[in-house]
Amino acid sequence: MITPAAADCMPLPASPSLLPCVLALDTATERLAVALQAPGGPWHLDAEGGAAASATLLPQVKSLLAQAGLGWQGLQHIAYGQGPGAFTGLRTACAVAQGLAYGLHLRLLPIDSLLIVAEDARGQSDVVADESWAVAVAMDARMDEIYGALYHWQAGCWQVLRAPALYTLPAWQAVCLAQPVQAVAGSAWAAFGERLRRPEGTDAWLHESSRAAALLRLAVQAAARGEGSDPAEALPLYLRDKVAQTTAEREAVRAAAGVPAPSP
Repeated sequence: MITPAAADCMPLPASPSLLPCVLALDTATERLAVALQAPGGPWHLDAEGGAAASATLLPQVKSLLAQAGLGWQGLQHIAYGQGPGAFTGLRTACAVAQGLAYGLHLRLLPIDSLLIVAEDARGQSDVVADESWAVAVAMDARMDEIYGALYHWQAGCWQVLRAPALYTLPAWQAVCLAQPVQAVAGSAWAAFGERLRRPEGTDAWLHESSRAAALLRLAVQAAARGEGSDPAEALPLYLRDKVAQTTAEREAVRAAAGVPAPSP
């Protein structure tokens, strides 16, 4: 993932007709986000995802293209939410984007899935283009852990203060105390309640307004900057080496916590 320096930011064309044609996909969370920038657009779709995403993603893409009156060959860029996020969801978006890019001979735009959350929060706030604004994004990673990252908005673009990583709750709390931020965003703040205290004086954006719209804004900016990678290099961003425990490992965790094993 490429994050520009403030000096690299550039204004987008004033006319939507001059924007690049971009298809953007994200299934990193329980929500499915599909968006399209094309003449007459943009078009956004936020729908239920989860286990159904693999079956519904391509039909939703086709539906959006039909609404825009755009064929596959009209696309110039394909973007996908790279992660971190749900293991199966990340594979779904990556595989679909990769297959389309191969077939259409296009380059891919991998988008930081936590940055999507930050951009959505910015869209809900009253932050303007030339304002300096830092946000701590924390998503519930289950297993009592967090996917966290820190971002800084300045001069009309995002900079990464701390790249996405997997944290325990105490470790993430320490990160937030060490780096002043003006806002927090993401599902973890509500999921963990009092166990995850917000830094004092921060605004909170705990629920996304339109993940698809935020994803598309980031994708269009990346396309305008000339970013892109070969489809062969497309990979989800996994922050866990293992996504499942063996039976023996689960029993060891229960024993350490003093939880009795389930009855046979």
